[in-house]
Amino acid sequence: MEEAGNLLQGVLIVVGALLPIVNPLGNAPFFLAMTAGETEASRIVLARKVAINGLCLLLAALFLGDPILRFFGVSVPIVQIAGGLVVAGLAWNLLHQSDTAAKAPPEPDAAREARAFYPLTLPLTIGPGSISVAIAIGANFPSTVQPFLADAASAVAGALIVCIITYFCYRYAEATARLLGSSGTAVVLRLSAFIMLCIGMQIMWNGADALFHFTPAVRSPAP
Repeated sequence: MEEAGNLLQGVLIVVGALLPIVNPLGNAPFFLAMTAGETEASRIVLARKVAINGLCLLLAALFLGDPILRFFGVSVPIVQIAGGLVVAGLAWNLLHQSDTAAKAPPEPDAAREARAFYPLTLPLTIGPGSISVAIAIGANFPSTVQPFLADAASAVAGALIVCIITYFCYRYAEATARLLGSSGTAVVLRLSAFIMLCIGMQIMWNGADALFHFTPAVRSPAP
């Protein structure tokens, strides 16, 4: 019973750490805008592929992220700066996307497959923030076998839950857009794009601050 409670606690911690950063509900308008011109059936397929790709990315970051970064000599702050720049660029393009550009004709299957990974999965859904969190979680796995297996199982289950929630948010994005109407969807998209731009800049700032220590440390008052 105690082991089950610890496992559940670990799952909730991983979901609580990843879900606000992945933010599938907030990203749903972007997914809808970037899949404009697709049929409902193809959009459902894309949502499923994004969820699967996102799970693979999160698992790779959990179990391989820290060793890969150390192998290439890349620090997490550098990942944050580069990833934040990509997120900000994507948000900038969406912010200035015209309505005619958003209604492009359907793409061939090969192009749709590629777009399911970039940019729909990376960086729209699984961005530098969630990758950094997943790397940090994986870097703190215990070295002994039994605790490692318990923490790893909690992390995998938490990542799976986040990706399932992402699938349903993207799967029903069109139904939400119908409730909002065309004008409401446009307002939500532009506002979300601006927020996404701010998030990208914040991720870049966090990485730069970790590298160069722009923010002064708070000193405790003298006794």
